[in-house]
Amino acid sequence: MGKISSYIRGDKVLWGLVVLMCILSFMPIYSAASNLEHVVNNGTTIQHLVKHSVMVIIGLLILSSIPRIPYKWFGSLSLIFLTISIILILITSLQGKTIAGANASRWLEIPIVGISFQTSVLASISLLIYVAKYLYSNRENKIDFKDSLKWLWLPVVLIVFPVFLANFSTAFLIMVSVYLVLIIGDYPLGHLMKMTGGIFLLVLLLVALMKVLPDGVLPNRLDTWESRVTSFFDSENSESYQVEKAKIAIATGGVTGLGPGKSVQKNFLPQSSSDFIFAIIIEEYGLVGGCLVIVFYLIMLQRFLIIARKAPDLFGSLLVVALGLPIIIQAFLNMAVATNLVPVTGQTLPFVSGGGTSMWMTCVAVGIILSVSASEKKVVVDEEVSGDLLSLEDQLKEGVHAG
Repeated sequence: MGKISSYIRGDKVLWGLVVLMCILSFMPIYSAASNLEHVVNNGTTIQHLVKHSVMVIIGLLILSSIPRIPYKWFGSLSLIFLTISIILILITSLQGKTIAGANASRWLEIPIVGISFQTSVLASISLLIYVAKYLYSNRENKIDFKDSLKWLWLPVVLIVFPVFLANFSTAFLIMVSVYLVLIIGDYPLGHLMKMTGGIFLLVLLLVALMKVLPDGVLPNRLDTWESRVTSFFDSENSESYQVEKAKIAIATGGVTGLGPGKSVQKNFLPQSSSDFIFAIIIEEYGLVGGCLVIVFYLIMLQRFLIIARKAPDLFGSLLVVALGLPIIIQAFLNMAVATNLVPVTGQTLPFVSGGGTSMWMTCVAVGIILSVSASEKKVVVDEEVSGDLLSLEDQLKEGVHAG
């Protein structure tokens, strides 16, 4: 047990929670895989389980490796990460591809290894690290609005708006996260209000261009956005197929559920292993299983807040908030979609949904948070050792004087 503990750095509760959620994810993934096998005709159940196993193992390896890197290094390299992310986002906008017609996300494929990844997830992490670093660097200075336009808002726009054109929900999630970090980091409220107005006008301009420009000039998701909003507010006449099946799954689950692997709606939900996996969990494990998933994320949020409060410095606190809150927001957004509280967004359930690079990037984010936690514990240890040395020095001085 001691050997295993030596590989685990950072908050043990958070570590254990992530591992537990990854392990428990195999049950709904196994159930949903039968849908992928028989309905989508995309591989066998075993193949999907093997793929998920590989993704989880690589994710946990990432989770054990990142905390060994001092978190301040990520701040120092934030500009490099951001530059790479902007380049990848622009490349994706020009030649990215759509995977699974039901998913609006745009992907890039690494030709040599044949792995596709969602560049917006990497860009989100890079941008939030950069924002945290910017606020920390200017903590003792009065932030000038024109200066922040260049060094803060320009990178935000370069990341968010290309994502917005292809995937509104991901762009919205990034902006909410940026705003939360800025508010917590004491960015001037007046500056924030000015930029909110400017961003709103820019969004209106882009929407207008989508309507008037010929097809193919800009990615046009307006029809998809309109249909999802219409389906949400006018469910009796134009309810989406996915939401309807998700509601049936939730209603069928009751309090205790139908039992593991006994979901019926998995055979009809196209995104049963990703976007709507929460509905399958409730159908098979009932209200009890659904509430347990919610409790897991609430505990995770609590650990994020504890780590942020105990961080060695302001940058560590901002980093935890910047990388931790989006995970929680995404989780509750996914569950809200499955329960028809908000329109369909296409966001997965962190550590539970099937997927590859999205899970890996989430593990990177949690790994950096664990690095902050590990540094906090190291600081505590250093302070204890320093205190012991000072106490020993005082005792030696008293002994000399007594002699």
